[in-house]
Amino acid sequence: MTGAEESSSGRGSLPVYFDEDANLDLLDDIVSIIGYGNQGRAQALNLRDSGVDVIVGNVRDQYWETAASDGFEVLEIREAVKRARFVMILIPDEVQPEVLEKSVLPVMTRNKILCFASGYNITFGQVTLPDDFDTILVAPRMIGVGVRDAYENDRGFYAFIGVHNNSSGMAMQYAMAISKGIGATKPSGALLEVTFRQEAELDLFNEQCFGPAFGQVLTTAVDVAVEAGYPPEAVLVEIYMSGELAYTMEKIAKMGTLKQLELHSPTSQYGSMSRGIRYANPELREQMQKSLGEIQDGSFAEEFAKEYELDLEILDDMKEMAQDVPIVVLDKEVRKKLRFRSDK
Repeated sequence: MTGAEESSSGRGSLPVYFDEDANLDLLDDIVSIIGYGNQGRAQALNLRDSGVDVIVGNVRDQYWETAASDGFEVLEIREAVKRARFVMILIPDEVQPEVLEKSVLPVMTRNKILCFASGYNITFGQVTLPDDFDTILVAPRMIGVGVRDAYENDRGFYAFIGVHNNSSGMAMQYAMAISKGIGATKPSGALLEVTFRQEAELDLFNEQCFGPAFGQVLTTAVDVAVEAGYPPEAVLVEIYMSGELAYTMEKIAKMGTLKQLELHSPTSQYGSMSRGIRYANPELREQMQKSLGEIQDGSFAEEFAKEYELDLEILDDMKEMAQDVPIVVLDKEVRKKLRFRSDK
């Protein structure tokens, strides 16, 4: 079906686009990838493999060297922005304001398109942009190595796309073209149209609500089992080190939460469904709502800005303290005993 397909959930209309909706021919000029890290490298390689003319803008560090060894022309950021029509900002949120102010915005002209992979800085007022050029969002819901791996295996992936400023009248079409170039619209992929604010807040919600809550559940499960006398090695392997949990989550993504239950034994299905209500904790909902409120009102962004000014001192302290958390200590001991080899 050509054109946006809308959600039928009854919870509001969400336009969704597919490969036939995107026109790669719109990327008929140079695309500059600003930042050759996690997402930058993957998206640059995918765009080049899609036939797009790509250059890289980066500071002179190891990523500059990597981009050069991958065969890209690498330039100082300001020069890369000047040379390109499509400018893709793929550097970390916390360094974007300074880079934009010094090296990007001074050389942006009306015919250029500025593309972000995160709505964070615009949503929370960390940057202010003029309205005389297109500003768009293309945010893969996949880490960089996954973006590259999917492309090489002819698979698509989900991506959020959006428009902050539509000076040309073609901003959404450009967002779809870039998405197609990086491979998002290949088979099994789709583009979901959201606002910059929706992308930023949902991303933070996942990081600050679901992630920590899941971590507490995992930690509690390990503690309860070990305290009950089960061997730590067996507990960690059973709960997460075997990879079964990751595999189950993958099947949930592909099949749905209920359908994937059929992959498990009747014992597993009955136990999960009959005992699940015990963990419906009202306090969990309240804490998630509190964290979401801090995201929505900007107080988290303000807090993190202050933390960044302090060179992430509190973050470093928390990481150091985490080294002594029982599950972290236990995890290291078990991995050593089992001669566990981690994938980097």
